[in-house]
Amino acid sequence: MNWHEQIRAGFDLETTGRDPQQALIVTATIVMVDASGAAVSAAEWLLDPGVPIPEEAAQVHGVTTERARAEGMPAAQGVIEITETLRDLFAAGIPVIAFNGVYDFTVMDREARRHGLTPLDAAPVIDPYVLDKQLDRYRKGKRTLTAVSEHYGVQLEDAHTSAADALAAVQVADHLARKYPAVQIELSELHARQAQWKAEQAASFEEYLRRKDPAATVSREWPVEPGT
Repeated sequence: MNWHEQIRAGFDLETTGRDPQQALIVTATIVMVDASGAAVSAAEWLLDPGVPIPEEAAQVHGVTTERARAEGMPAAQGVIEITETLRDLFAAGIPVIAFNGVYDFTVMDREARRHGLTPLDAAPVIDPYVLDKQLDRYRKGKRTLTAVSEHYGVQLEDAHTSAADALAAVQVADHLARKYPAVQIELSELHARQAQWKAEQAASFEEYLRRKDPAATVSREWPVEPGT
């Protein structure tokens, strides 16, 4: 069977900021989807990151510092649980689908290291952001999850909550697989191709940026950014 007709997981984080090297987890969701595409279960976490949540981030995902402190579990406990849940999925060969997954898995890598955990070997990952840019590369407009979901007719309610974004990522990936049979390939090969495509996309974007800033650089790494 093709990967979009097997058990798969959607994954999303909401955090304290945009820089994955420094961002701390606030919420996380892993949603399990069955062969028919139905969400059958979900695990959700609310963490107290131990630092004030910037107002800009709270406006995006809706979790304030006060709520995280009152309702969130200790960061160390949450990071352990999320990391080990993902590790079990990867060990079982279940693909984890994350939109712009290089952000989420870089955050997971840095959080694991902060808490003395062995970082994930994040594979197989399916990233509909990378796939969409590769398969429909000349389409104009934004490539945010909201915009891509709208383009493919995926209903996205409560955008920027980890639960909604995780499920939408799966549904966008499924749509891409149905529309483009070229990505209905073995998971290890698809993972490797996405790493190559991401590098090519980054190189193209870097070339564009250097028209104005000759020193501009864009990382080619996927699904985890190297440490700084």
